[in-house]
Parts: sequence; C-alpha cells; structure tokens
Amino acid sequence: MPGATARAAYLAYRGGAEVARALPRSIGVHVARGVSRAMTTVWTTRRRQVERNLERVTRGELSQEELRQASGRLFANYGQYWHELFRLRLNDPAIERDTEAEGYEHIAGPQAEGRGVILALPHLGNWDAAGAWLAGRGHHITVVAEPLEPPELFSWFVEQRRVLGMEVIPLGAGAAGALLRALADGGIAALVCDRDLTGDGVEVELFGEPTTMPGGPAVLALRTGAPIVPVGIYFLAEGRRRLRIMPPVPAERRGTVRDDVQRVTQDLARVFEELISAAPDNWLMMQPVWPSDSRAP
Repeated sequence: MPGATARAAYLAYRGGAEVARALPRSIGVHVARGVSRAMTTVWTTRRRQVERNLERVTRGELSQEELRQASGRLFANYGQYWHELFRLRLNDPAIERDTEAEGYEHIAGPQAEGRGVILALPHLGNWDAAGAWLAGRGHHITVVAEPLEPPELFSWFVEQRRVLGMEVIPLGAGAAGALLRALADGGIAALVCDRDLTGDGVEVELFGEPTTMPGGPAVLALRTGAPIVPVGIYFLAEGRRRLRIMPPVPAERRGTVRDDVQRVTQDLARVFEELISAAPDNWLMMQPVWPSDSRAP
C-alpha cells in the first residue's frame, strides 16, 4: 500500500473509531451498517469477489438478485463488525450480556485441566468480540495478526485488541514459537485460518473446489497435543451474537507429518464449511480464497 494511501487508511480507522464511540450504540450501528452497504457501489471489485464467494458457499443455488441482496447484507455486517470492534472494552458487562455460547465445554474442559487450546476460526461474524468474551472469563488469548502498513496502523490494531484482553503477535518467523509457548503455559492460541496469507498452505477442498489453508493449527496440535476447537460467531438482532463452539477436530498421529497435517487441515475445512453455510452473509471474506479467482476479471 503506497505511503499516502496507507496513512489515509490509518486516519480513516482512527476517525471511524472516534465517531463510533461518540454516537449512541443504537444509532451508530445503523450508520455503520448503512455506510458499509452503500460502499458496494464504490468497492466494485470487492463486491464481485464477495458474490463469487457467496456463490460457492451457497452451491450456486442463489439467483443474481439473491446474490446481490446477500452481498448487501454481508457488507452491512462488515460495517457492524468495525463498529463493534471500535466500541468493545474488556469487562464491559454488555459483552457477557449480549453473547450466547453453544459448546463452551470444549474450551472450558481442557482449560480447567491446565491444557492449552487452539481455536480455529473462519472470518465469521465478530471474532474479536469472541476473544473479548473469553478474556472476560479469565482465559489468556494469544492471536496472530498480519502486519499492516503504515506501522502505526498495525500498532493501533494491536492496542485495540490488547484492551480486549488479547496478546497480539505479528505473522512471521517468530509467531510459531510464541504460540507454542502460549500453549505450553496453558493458554489459548486463536487463529483465524480460512485464508492462506503466506501462499505456502496445505492443499484442501473447500466448498467443492481445491485451494489451500494454513497448516498452523494442525502443526501446533500434532506437536503439542492441544485440541483444535473450531468456532463460528454469528450476528444476532439488537447487537447480540452467538458463538458456536464445535467439538475438537481429531489430530492424532497416524502417518507421516505431511499426511497428518493435510488430513487434519482437510477435516478442519469440512467444519468450516458447516459453520459458514449456516450464515453465508456473516462470512466477512472479501478477498480471493480459491486460486481460480486470480484469473477472474
């Protein structure tokens, strides 16, 4: 991202946060959803990518008009995500009040035994709110984030998540070691891992088409014995959210490391399909996920 554009993005995020905190929540969320939905007329490349993603996720069952409507809802949810992130604060009673969870025992059980847990999440709903909810219950959360330009933008996002009770480490050479230490200390390693950012992921089939996904969750589980717990987060009415915490993905050693990592990552992809299919317009994925998208106009 060129320097001037990156600086403008940083100022835009900072300004958006100030507006979100100044407006009453009931008004701000509607403004955020409306502005983001309106951006579909400007972000035409993103809109086309979102529609391609939605077409895959819904198995091609939506008409063009239904795709357009679903895309509009997704953009509105994207605005709500940012509005919520800007307003969230650790130990805010609203976080617990507005969150309902299914399957929390899959996290609480291992944690009560002093074991680390690997949370594997798609870009579904507000994953930062889920982290804040867990931190508010006393869990230590370590997350990996892609470095951003300019550096002050990345630092600002790190601070946003720090005040929510999450430790952020940048994606890079030192990330694996930091995650291993967090798991050895009985913490939670939370990985948003439905998109291969580094280009060296594991080959899987996702919604009937080949692609790659990060192998990090599988590698960590096979090395440490920590369970991989997939989690989906969904927007509900009136600012509420629902966490769907799935049973751990089996991650025992069966063959070569390469084969085991591929098998576990494919099993995780199948769970992601289930989570995303439950609410496709909550999947805030606006970038290419499948290699064939690089050839799309």
